[in-house]
Amino acid sequence: MGKIIKLYTTDPTWYDGKAISVPQFCQEFLRERHLAYVGNSFFTEDGLLSDLSILRRQIFEELAPYVKSGVSRKIDNIVNLLKLQARVDDQPPQTDRIHVLNGTLYLDGTFTKEKNETVRSRFPVRYDPDAKPPERWLKFLSELLWPEDIPTVQEFIGYCLIPSNAGQKMLLIKGNGGEGKSQIGNLLSVLFGINAKNGSVAKVSENQFARADLEHIHLMIDDDTRLEALKQTNYVKSIVTAKGKMDLERKGQQSYQGWMTARIMAFSNGNLASLYDQSDGFFRRQLILETKRKPQDRIDDPFLSEKFCEELEGIFLWAFEGLQRLVKNHFQFTVSDRARLVWETVKKEANNIELFMDSTGYIIRGSDHSASTKKLYDTYCSWCDANAYSPVKQKTFSAHLNANTEKYGIQSTNHLFDARGKEVRGYKGISSIVYPSGCISEELQEVNSDGIPFMD
Repeated sequence: MGKIIKLYTTDPTWYDGKAISVPQFCQEFLRERHLAYVGNSFFTEDGLLSDLSILRRQIFEELAPYVKSGVSRKIDNIVNLLKLQARVDDQPPQTDRIHVLNGTLYLDGTFTKEKNETVRSRFPVRYDPDAKPPERWLKFLSELLWPEDIPTVQEFIGYCLIPSNAGQKMLLIKGNGGEGKSQIGNLLSVLFGINAKNGSVAKVSENQFARADLEHIHLMIDDDTRLEALKQTNYVKSIVTAKGKMDLERKGQQSYQGWMTARIMAFSNGNLASLYDQSDGFFRRQLILETKRKPQDRIDDPFLSEKFCEELEGIFLWAFEGLQRLVKNHFQFTVSDRARLVWETVKKEANNIELFMDSTGYIIRGSDHSASTKKLYDTYCSWCDANAYSPVKQKTFSAHLNANTEKYGIQSTNHLFDARGKEVRGYKGISSIVYPSGCISEELQEVNSDGIPFMD
């Protein structure tokens, strides 16, 4: 919010020589500034007014010559009245433009220098179409990532410049440690300013109030993602795919509807996993890139982030190019074969049921095979024990198979019969070879509805 200094030659209209008129003061204050109060926040032509003390300081500077006592209380009254007079019912995010220091850049490439309206966000970087390519930044990325994965990063950073979740993805960059991947987060904290915030995926997943902390934010950066599996993923998934307003909660306050456009970029030494959610929906929301290994003879530059800032305008142009490509591709990110393979591997490792279903020596497939749910789960537990995996609960195991019967070529049924003639739940098209003991069972064979036994 720009500082306006006024030199009155006569007393202002809101001062009668003895006292000030708060309503008149507010009217004049608003005539000279672009200020809007939306939801629970003030917005100016420079974006979100994240620190209310800035507004209070401006009010104080105008009041100081005329108010000698009770200044703080008077300022409180003015701020409260400004909330009423500047109130706007709503100010939806503008997804077709990026507000920068020297104007507004539209997605079609047109640029205007006008700054005559309140906006939700403005980036602390100038638009300069003639800015030099960011050679140091591009060299860093080429040393950190495989060439085919750099367009993904370019598109994702560009994606975060507009307040839209149309891409429906979060980005996870993982490595063994020491590669320098966190330098990306350091650079984006400068490029985005108050439009970015350091946070934690784990906190978002666990804390019902964490989402409200991301209101008005374009990007949440998790610089060191915890390796513990998330206990629940609903909050994270809802942020990644948010469209329109979302129910937000702040401690001690009634929940409210607010715009949520925060994207998530995380850096980790491992995979982002869930304790209970092995659904495609959780992994479908992730873009996963692996870094190159750090060369043993490389000497790290402690001032690398500062050097990136010297190329800020060029980096902005580079990111904007990625955004334009993403929009042209209908918000479908460029994903290399390498990244796709990494994603598939992570998904399988996180859901060891898939690995079990692809294993040999434990199960047999075929139309003439059947297995009860219990015995198939026992075999799965045997496989987990042999391969040092922790088995999921039987309910989770069954739910996964039921949701993927077509994928595995099996059919769920409630009409299998064990050797004692009792009807049990199970699956057709698959049978177990071993039990936890490791031996083939000959004692408890099951039979199908026609009384024909099969090997389990």
